[in-house]
Amino acid sequence: MTRVKRGTIAHKKREKVLKKTKGFRWGRKSKERTAKEALLHAQSRMFRGRKEKKRNYRTLWQVRISAAVKEQGTSYSKFIAALKKKDVIIDRKILAELAQKHPAVFQAVYDAVMK
Repeated sequence: MTRVKRGTIAHKKREKVLKKTKGFRWGRKSKERTAKEALLHAQSRMFRGRKEKKRNYRTLWQVRISAAVKEQGTSYSKFIAALKKKDVIIDRKILAELAQKHPAVFQAVYDAVMK
């Protein structure tokens, strides 16, 4: 009977875990047990982080729009209400970009909405 060497699948599984933990600190990148534990936490935080990123960006856009609108002498809430009343469909991301990089265009949007 021929000799059968075992453990290739298990080795591949371990290597896959260690590959995902590349860049982690201390033993979490090289020791299998701690790497597995670190991955369990990291993957749950990855999911949560993607959701938080969306919230953080929306807040940033609101702050930028608010700053641009305050220069005109209006509040953010009044500006957004006027946008909805006039049925202008420009999302906050685009408005924030216009306020920051193209103030003249933002001014035109503001004038069209508020007057």
